[in-house]
Amino acid sequence: MQCPYCGHEDSRVIDSREVSDGVRRRRQCESCDQRFTTYERIESPTLFIIKKDGRREEFRREKLLAGVRKACEKRPLPTGAIERLVDEVHAALQQRGQAEVPSRVLGEMVMERLRELDHIAYIRFASVYRDFRDVADLEEALEALRNEGRVPPNQLTLLPEDGDKRPPLRAASGGRRPARP
Repeated sequence: MQCPYCGHEDSRVIDSREVSDGVRRRRQCESCDQRFTTYERIESPTLFIIKKDGRREEFRREKLLAGVRKACEKRPLPTGAIERLVDEVHAALQQRGQAEVPSRVLGEMVMERLRELDHIAYIRFASVYRDFRDVADLEEALEALRNEGRVPPNQLTLLPEDGDKRPPLRAASGGRRPARP
């Protein structure tokens, strides 16, 4: 390590301490005896996401965090759960050891974790990610959740069951069913 005072190449480490994102080292120059501090940080390689159309976009944690937060909006989640989920996904992507990851892989990682965290947030994220085209696509995703035992069979029903006299949800009524008589 070159001394910032005299330019000498040799220094010795007097003290080392871990800091949040690396190691802080206190050094002393072998030539002029001046002390200085250096920091060592692990540099993460740049990760690129390959979009559906073939474009490559640098991974941005903030963008992923915003998308997950939107899916989890107004859900009763523990403090820090969303940030932990995003950190887990980011760490999993880095552990793959690849410079480029298809957006499909990223989306599946997020959905897998959201499925464990909150089924409503999962459905919200999946509806955008998988680009549900109609209620049948949504029903299929709900049925998969039901088959896994994550949702009681009588929850998340979109269409009236046989014997239910209430009309189905409609956009014109603001998404609410009319009051029962």
